[in-house]
Amino acid sequence: MTGIERIAAERKRQIKEEGWGAWHDDSENKDDELVKAAICYAMPEWLRKITDEYGNTELEDTWPWDWKWWKPTPDNRIRELEKAGALIAAEIDRLIRLEDKEK
Repeated sequence: MTGIERIAAERKRQIKEEGWGAWHDDSENKDDELVKAAICYAMPEWLRKITDEYGNTELEDTWPWDWKWWKPTPDNRIRELEKAGALIAAEIDRLIRLEDKEK
């Protein structure tokens, strides 16, 4: 599969298996949560470990949800990028729906 096909398959999985569809995205993710989660999955492992002046890692500073939803696959970079891409696609769709409502 190509990269875009992998991202589309992951987005379908998120909707079908996790239940994270349009209604959830629109009602529960209004403050860039989807983008922040995508950043975390796209972030290389070494960058996730960098700490700020308070001792928090980049990952801790960025992850938007409860930790039970953090499901990294550090041994499979392609899988993590599929997740990141699917979350970006979800945010794009959310913003398109928001624009359509405002018209």
